[in-house]
Amino acid sequence: MFVSPFWEEIDRKIREALAEDMPSGDITTEAIIAPEIKVKAVIIAKERGVLAGIDVAHRVFELLDPSILFFKQKEDGQTFKAGEILACLEGKAQSILKGERTALNFLQRLSGIATITSRYVAATAGTRTRILDTRKTTPNLRVLEKYAVRMGGGFNHRQNLSDMVLIKDNHLKVIGSIREAIERARETLPPGTKIEVEVTSLSEAQEALQAGASELLLDNMPLREMRKVVQMVEGRVPIEVSGKIDLRRARKIASLGVDYISVGRLTHSYKSIDISLEIEEKKVDS
Repeated sequence: MFVSPFWEEIDRKIREALAEDMPSGDITTEAIIAPEIKVKAVIIAKERGVLAGIDVAHRVFELLDPSILFFKQKEDGQTFKAGEILACLEGKAQSILKGERTALNFLQRLSGIATITSRYVAATAGTRTRILDTRKTTPNLRVLEKYAVRMGGGFNHRQNLSDMVLIKDNHLKVIGSIREAIERARETLPPGTKIEVEVTSLSEAQEALQAGASELLLDNMPLREMRKVVQMVEGRVPIEVSGKIDLRRARKIASLGVDYISVGRLTHSYKSIDISLEIEEKKVDS
């Protein structure tokens, strides 16, 4: 089940998280609970949300103790409400207690990202606009956080700086010209490479389009100016919008007919979902 380049990377992150939490073991659990004691436990939601990371939580326990039984009650991408059980576990009490916080840390945060993403997707429903994430992610957790965005119904923008060309304001402050920046990129990169350019006005959008930009990023632009850009472009290249976009503004922007809205807060200002692990009973072997 957990065999792929994706899971190889996630396994490394899980092992690092477990080592961070238990550099010398769990001295409380090991001191007071006998190794042979087994229990049944549940992972339960304390509020509404969209699930992401249930398989990551499963993998935490599997890496700690392969004998733990883990039964998913919900799949990633599904909604849940307060009081719903997301998974059931059976196994050694020591192992379950040792993995509890690490599993929940992943699950709560990833579900928080999926949940806020789903709200933006709902706010733009019925339009052509897709919700994108950004690179404003937690260091070394990007692959998981972008996965959570997908579970919330969003889409991933570039994974990293090697993925595509995106000429932003600071690049232009160094180069000095949109046209020159695009020409330099065309000279250096393979033919057909996508070149997106960040613009803040109609005149900059016109310059970028005339210079051969393959996509426009309208950053912190007033709605009236966005509308003029959309009318000027007439669908010749995709248009992305970014910059301090809340749910109400997202709907207004989507109604203009833009292709994408990128939202940094999906991964930098989300609220973790309240999820807990509760031991229900001591298991008696027959």
